[in-house]
Amino acid sequence: MSVKSVKAEELSELSDAEILKLRFKNILLSVEGTDVEERVHQLYAELEAKGLVFKPQIFLGDEWFSPEGMNAISVPFYLSNTRLKNLEKALMLEVEGGDPEWFMKLLRHEAGHCFDHCYKFSKRKKWSQVFGSPNIEYQPETYRPQPYSKSYVKHLERWYAQAHPDEDFAETFAVWLSPHLDWKKEYSRWPGALAKLQYMESLAVESSKLKNTSEKGRLPSSVAHLTSTLEKYYQKRKRENADDYPDFYDSDLKLIFNGDVNLAKREFSAGRFMTRHRKAIVATVAWATSERKFTIDSLVKRLAERSDKLELRLGKSETQTTMEVASFLTSLVKNYLFTGKFKREV
Repeated sequence: MSVKSVKAEELSELSDAEILKLRFKNILLSVEGTDVEERVHQLYAELEAKGLVFKPQIFLGDEWFSPEGMNAISVPFYLSNTRLKNLEKALMLEVEGGDPEWFMKLLRHEAGHCFDHCYKFSKRKKWSQVFGSPNIEYQPETYRPQPYSKSYVKHLERWYAQAHPDEDFAETFAVWLSPHLDWKKEYSRWPGALAKLQYMESLAVESSKLKNTSEKGRLPSSVAHLTSTLEKYYQKRKRENADDYPDFYDSDLKLIFNGDVNLAKREFSAGRFMTRHRKAIVATVAWATSERKFTIDSLVKRLAERSDKLELRLGKSETQTTMEVASFLTSLVKNYLFTGKFKREV
């Protein structure tokens, strides 16, 4: 039995539950006529202004990425439709690339990968001398950044250039490409990063004489061919984002929520307090750490559940407690991001 396809404009008439039951391939999404198309044209104009002749193919996929070896960029499907962006925000608490500036930063980064895919610069000895070996283990979700290093450009959050030499190259390309950034001035006192930017400029000049050898073929994870439902897709993403950190320390919670256990649960329950102030706490910690909001929200929920099991009570003002909880979570996340370990600093 054939399944009826749903046009992008018809999504606004469906509930979240109805949309989640749909299969990707049955939603007729397109880049044409959307904000995505406008920003793709902006990228092309920026590449042309720099004298570059390669133009990445843009398609709608399940996340931001450039397929290995291909001159193509996957833009998350939800960015092509307002209703899907709202669903993404409701389920994941934020929309990666949801505003024009953030979108262009990510697009320039992925174009950096395409630049290498087209001309195979990372195969060169000089490339490895500048950025490091492209063959080292790739762990972009668990790297430990050095926030004050001047050997890397700063473009995407969490010092992403330090994740891997391939990401260092893409981030350097993105900064070099940015039309309103004077990188020579911005990085004049960052010798390591400046050397990479100068090398990038030399590659750009050379590329006009090189043959584009990027691979062709079917685009992986294109939503036009994905048979998964959106419900299974989001279930998977939630699992991946919720399990980043281990459990909390009871002693720290007891320091924050130090009220008498006999205080009324309705008014003084630590768990209820966390639920009431969850959005504010998540926003504060996300701003301070650049960690995903969904991950932090999961931590806050676990914190609330554990506080309930311990029957903790509010012992200070709500303002003071909110500050302490946010500070506690910020220190946990930062220490984990930078060292891979949790350190108790409450």
